[in-house]
Amino acid sequence: MFTKDQFAAIVMALFVWGFAGALFGALFAGLYQVLGVLGLSGWQPLVIAAAAAAMTTSAFYSAMPVALVGAMAGVLASIGYLIATGQEVELLTIVGIAGLAGLIAGSFYSWIVTSGSRPLAETLTGLIAGVLAGGVLAIVLAVLGEHVGMFVLAAGVVALVGTFFQVSERWLVSRSLGWLPDALSAPLVAALIAAVVGASIWIVGGTTAMMLDASTQDEIGKVLHDIPPGLTGGLLGGALTGILLELFGFHLEDQI
Repeated sequence: MFTKDQFAAIVMALFVWGFAGALFGALFAGLYQVLGVLGLSGWQPLVIAAAAAAMTTSAFYSAMPVALVGAMAGVLASIGYLIATGQEVELLTIVGIAGLAGLIAGSFYSWIVTSGSRPLAETLTGLIAGVLAGGVLAIVLAVLGEHVGMFVLAAGVVALVGTFFQVSERWLVSRSLGWLPDALSAPLVAALIAAVVGASIWIVGGTTAMMLDASTQDEIGKVLHDIPPGLTGGLLGGALTGILLELFGFHLEDQI
């Protein structure tokens, strides 16, 4: 039987990891398909999408205020770009503008709030976990030679990233805090989040300028089609991983 505190910790892990997994899964699914549209294949979209989604999710998970600043800057910059250009959206341009806005907003946040280098350390830990998880999954899929759906793919990536992140977080973060620059931590993390927001807005809104292109419609349809199973797969993978890690002694309540 669980004690009251143990039950509360498991419920908290279920909700927090489930939410983080859903965010990760949806972002991973969208990025994975977009990278495929851009011409990447094999292990490349899997590793890159896992790394980018892991960085973003770890920023929200461990440095929520900085991530929210970056997300707000990304939304405002992207909407301003759409208004100014009349819906003529270029991926690299909108990502660059959003990232610059996030860098400025993060610099202002760092000026008024002392956050230290932890946000950047946590985000880099997420990057490492994402690269490892994407690489492991790519090897497994290559050995098995089977295609899996986005639901299973997202659940597997989330479970691996969550495990790698939680197991290595204390060791990596504690050793990187001393040499990472405090002044650049919040600006870089906010710029990353803003750039991801800009890319997301390109996926959803930037395609309206190319509605007459049948091949483009089909490609974007694949992107949007995979986001719901990615979200639900990530939700399930995150929730189950959170509960298992809590039971094995990696306590979420010790970090928040």
